[in-house]
Amino acid sequence: MHNFRDLEVWTKSMKLCKIFYLASNYFPKDEMFGLTSQSRRSLYSTPSNIAERGRSRYKC
Repeated sequence: MHNFRDLEVWTKSMKLCKIFYLASNYFPKDEMFGLTSQSRRSLYSTPSNIAERGRSRYKC
């Protein structure tokens, strides 16, 4: 395996990010810079960390 995008865990975490992003549009507008922003950042950290590890592990 030479690409983190081939990992099933990365693919599923990206799908979850997309689903959550769409769902978070319905959060209260007064939470846009609090709960919504923090939740999105924490969720996006999972595929980001997988990708970062994948790049360092599979460098050519």
